[in-house]
Amino acid sequence: MVWCLRVTILSLVISQGADGRGKPEVVLVVGRAGESAVLGCDLLPPAGRPPLHVIEWLRFGFLLPIFIQFGLYSPRIDPDYVGRVRLQKGASLQIEGLRAEDQGWYECRVLFLDQHSPEDDSANGSWVHLTVNSPPQFLETPPQVLEVQELEPVTLRCVARGSPQPQVTWKLRGQDLGQGQGQVQVRNGTLWIRQVERGSSGVYTCQASSSEGSASHATQLLVLGISEGTSPCLVPSSVAGPPVIVVPPKNSTVNASQDVSLACRAEAYPTNLTYSWFQDNINVFHISRLQPRVRILVDGSLRLQATQPDDAGRYTCVPSNGLRRPPSASAYLTVLYPAQVTAMPPETPLPVGMRGVIRCPVRANPPLLFVSWTKDGQALQLDKLPGWSQGPEGSLIIALGNEDALGEYSCTPYNSLGTAGPSPVTRVLLKAPPAFLERPKEEYFQEVGRELLIPCSAQGDPPPAISWAKVGRGLQGQAQVDSNSSLILRPLTKEANGRWECTASNAVARVATSTHVYVLGTSPHVVTNVSVVPLPKGANVSWEPGFDGGYLQRFSVWYTPLAKRPDRTHHDWVSLAVPVGAAYLLVPGLQPHTQYQFSVLAQNKLGSGPFSEIILSAPEGLPTTPAAPRLPPTEMPPPLSPPRGLVAVRTPRGVLLHWEPPELVPETLDGYVLEGRQGSQGWEVLDRAVAGTELQLLVPGLIKDVLYEFRLVALAGSYVSEPSNTANVSTSGLEVYPSRTQLPGLLPQPVLAGVVGGVCFLGVAVLVSILAACLTNRRRAARRRRKRLRQDAPLIFSPPGKSAPRRNTSVDENYEWDSEFPGDMELLETLHLGLTGLRPRPEAEPELDAKVPEEGSGLPTTAQAPGPEARCAALREEFLAFRRRRDATRARLPVYRQPVPHPEQATLL
Repeated sequence: MVWCLRVTILSLVISQGADGRGKPEVVLVVGRAGESAVLGCDLLPPAGRPPLHVIEWLRFGFLLPIFIQFGLYSPRIDPDYVGRVRLQKGASLQIEGLRAEDQGWYECRVLFLDQHSPEDDSANGSWVHLTVNSPPQFLETPPQVLEVQELEPVTLRCVARGSPQPQVTWKLRGQDLGQGQGQVQVRNGTLWIRQVERGSSGVYTCQASSSEGSASHATQLLVLGISEGTSPCLVPSSVAGPPVIVVPPKNSTVNASQDVSLACRAEAYPTNLTYSWFQDNINVFHISRLQPRVRILVDGSLRLQATQPDDAGRYTCVPSNGLRRPPSASAYLTVLYPAQVTAMPPETPLPVGMRGVIRCPVRANPPLLFVSWTKDGQALQLDKLPGWSQGPEGSLIIALGNEDALGEYSCTPYNSLGTAGPSPVTRVLLKAPPAFLERPKEEYFQEVGRELLIPCSAQGDPPPAISWAKVGRGLQGQAQVDSNSSLILRPLTKEANGRWECTASNAVARVATSTHVYVLGTSPHVVTNVSVVPLPKGANVSWEPGFDGGYLQRFSVWYTPLAKRPDRTHHDWVSLAVPVGAAYLLVPGLQPHTQYQFSVLAQNKLGSGPFSEIILSAPEGLPTTPAAPRLPPTEMPPPLSPPRGLVAVRTPRGVLLHWEPPELVPETLDGYVLEGRQGSQGWEVLDRAVAGTELQLLVPGLIKDVLYEFRLVALAGSYVSEPSNTANVSTSGLEVYPSRTQLPGLLPQPVLAGVVGGVCFLGVAVLVSILAACLTNRRRAARRRRKRLRQDAPLIFSPPGKSAPRRNTSVDENYEWDSEFPGDMELLETLHLGLTGLRPRPEAEPELDAKVPEEGSGLPTTAQAPGPEARCAALREEFLAFRRRRDATRARLPVYRQPVPHPEQATLL
């Protein structure tokens, strides 16, 4: 009634101002228990020095203000708020350490002392509602252990408070009871059992939950018999029991070097509890690394200080009160730490000429991201080392162990938390891998009961250890190895039949070889891979025969229904003989929809072998299933997969490529096509005829100090696979190069340009030389023609009786022969080269013994000095003789060599 009156008054105050003219502003503030909240109040002037005033904060339901502040005097504070309230930002009030009971209405008032109007004093109030959210807390709970007489009623009441109001539920042995059923009813957080029975005993858990959290309380209910007293001393041992874990440990994740606590709380009757903790089934106090850092608290919690990576694992809490088998609860502890190297060996041996691995022993949580390597103090760049790669765990994989691998290596692992630092240096040594000196033969045949010696020896650095093992089923007889590592089977038993493997291993590699031992004179061995294909009213049974023991073996198929007849105590097996040489049999006359057992037996002249495994099948016919839908062409899987694992290795003979055959081959593999390129250039075909049986290839014709990329394409019938992975290799430092291929694209571009330029220059030089020779020959021929013309010099006349020289103005002196016809020049050239034979002597030529006048003698060229008319007649005769000789010569020339006739002229000046 009082609360209703207060709420009514508060509603009137809020809805109507002091003067009835306005509605003050209401502010809602929400806070969490244990935290702080600020109740705003902006009644003071925003700027300037405020007038003399008094600040009061009132709480609805309190007679006096909870906070009063005047000037610089100490404030007056309600005892419930002492140490928890102070002014902030003018007249706002900050409350520290909120409690659930702090929730309610608050009013801010500022009284200005220089104002005399009472109405103004009461009109400046500001209302604030504070809501304090808090996790559930129990106000009332039943006792932890409650003893109840059988058939008596019992009530378990749980009352909890919080903001928002929590919801209370009940559980029995971990199962939610809901609203209850039968003898058990749950209403408003109260559990009521109408009649307690023996089965009602157990642990009842009351749980209060809200959006701010949850709280639980457990009560163990003990049911006493009717004839038993209610005194605890008279409670029988059958009622008291082992502890019940109420708060089990939870999985936890911490960073390395942090402390961690694993909770564990149990309840029991009697209550003399002791807690034990185990890590991976070992008591924590028995682990030397945990003993100085671990503690078990009174409430059963485990406290672990300065966690380490090795502390991760499963921790189990075991509470005990000495009664029966104690319960247990486990949780996993996860420790996060940067990636670190555990134990790097000082030396790492690698096999010469084989694949080697330099391991980096790493542990990391979160998982490892990557590992960086250094060699001889320098960062290792794997892309520049052909055949070198890095494994997923960070190990360094070297395809071929050689002197390039020698050096000192160090690795640095990283994860999302960083790294703990680089590893110590490990020095790589080259060691000889195991190599067999004596291998066993592929097959050995020996009679049972005798002795069989199989040799096997190997060498290496360090010397290898040799071991023998039988592949598949173990040997029941005796098998020994002598001092020479040979296998001795004495005496030889039937179980020794099969494949044996000799293994030679040392610190750098492991190699193995095998042989097959056939033991003669025994019964047949068991058949394998028995399969039964159900057919309508029948079954098709097939198998793989075992070794016949050295004699002809026959087979029989045995079958019987799975369900035996009611009137028989055992199964009735039926056998069918198999034709000689067959490894299958069609069994007819079976009942459909009936399960049958099938087995196969082998026999020879010495007896029967063991039955095969029993196969169950029902002759229901082949299942009819709809055909699988065909995938679109874009979604069909490739029928021919590319070659796998292409690796390029530098060897003393050149670059050697290794690869694995395609995984999917629709038909016979025809071969491979090898492609290569330099840098970013286009791919060129190196070899189109690599055999399909080849798994390695020596690449010829490579250029020194060039980085190459290779890839393979598989061919099978009409199918062409996608290219394989790309293998990189550098020819820097190689001394031996095989014969060159016909691929000009593999030549370096500068070399190719130089070759092309040289060929072009040589062609231009030859052409210029030919033109120069032609020009020189033409000039020489022209000089020869002029020389022949000068040989027939005209006669020189000197007037008689004149001693003094004078200018000759006679007609013969000014005679000039003009030939404007290239045909005459061609004729003269032909005559000069001897194509027409010897030139006939002209009739007008003088005799060889004719006397030639001396130069400067002044005598005429003949005995008698003719006049000008005679001289002109001589010249005409000489010209006519020349024309006759020319015409005769043209007549003897072939048609295509005859010059074109041209008019000629003789000019007399």
